[in-house]
Amino acid sequence: MKLKAAIFGGSGYGGSELLRILLLHPNVEISFVTANEHAGKAVSEVHRNLLGLTDLRFTKAPADLENLAALDCVFFALPHGQALELAPRLPSNLKVIDLSGDFRLSDSGAFAQHYGREHTAMDAQAQFVYGLTETNREVIKAARCIANPGCFATATLLGLAPLVANNLLSGRVIVDAKTGSSGSGARAAANTHHPQRSNSFYAYKPFTHQHVPEIEQELKSVGEWNNELIFMTHSLPVARGIFASIYMETKNEISAADARAMFAEFYRDSFFVRLVEGSPDINWVKTTNFCDIGFAARGRQLVVFTAIDNLVKGAAGQAVQNMNLMFGLDEKTGLILTGSNP
Repeated sequence: MKLKAAIFGGSGYGGSELLRILLLHPNVEISFVTANEHAGKAVSEVHRNLLGLTDLRFTKAPADLENLAALDCVFFALPHGQALELAPRLPSNLKVIDLSGDFRLSDSGAFAQHYGREHTAMDAQAQFVYGLTETNREVIKAARCIANPGCFATATLLGLAPLVANNLLSGRVIVDAKTGSSGSGARAAANTHHPQRSNSFYAYKPFTHQHVPEIEQELKSVGEWNNELIFMTHSLPVARGIFASIYMETKNEISAADARAMFAEFYRDSFFVRLVEGSPDINWVKTTNFCDIGFAARGRQLVVFTAIDNLVKGAAGQAVQNMNLMFGLDEKTGLILTGSNP
């Protein structure tokens, strides 16, 4: 019997990727997908890449959330601030995966500071498990509610977790992260409009990015984290992909080979983490659920490079990976998504 899943917010890029993955998932049947402004339209009319793959039509979000007990799982792919209004009203048997930032932070003050609004569902937040699959696998298996990580947070945490877990860092850590325009969502805005972004490069949200408290919160759950984090994000003139260069100093001298061996051991059970020679490339991970990691070292100076697809491993793919674990499936199910060359 297939799992019955619903997607709230299917018109954006995250919802589109959830549809692309779940429509081909052997253990899932999509019961409905909402998009209030597109209600009644065929999914393939909005997402032309799905033409011929589904007869689903977008619906308005149901008002009677309490009556969704026949479902097995709900995905929220909604703008920040909407899931926290809906999640507390869901039946208690229903498993929930939220792709927004509504339930990632356990500190209501940090949430208000970085998301610009008060959190109105902190009782519900306590039920949410942080869904970075590779570091939280066992807890995710037993969870009912998952807060899916942010895309920058995923790329950063996967590059730092083994070092923090082994207590190898000394001093300041600098994350220089770059993202494609799809990270800003499907609605056009001044900073994502093609004439502005094409052939351009710039930093944004210096010292104020909402993923910073999320990263630091989770590093403290991995190991000893008392380091200063400098986190800077930049806009790439590409559609998808995140590339992070993470600069740090270790307590003792380390070679790239040493770092690679440590990461290989830490991620020995993690199919979607691939260790590469030298630098990864976002072209190798686009449209896939992989995180590629490379290394450069000199004495005590270490740079870890990570590359992910912000919409897949950074959002929808990781959400499905978590769903698989929650329902006792192989976490790779439905996620063997190959990239292309070129």
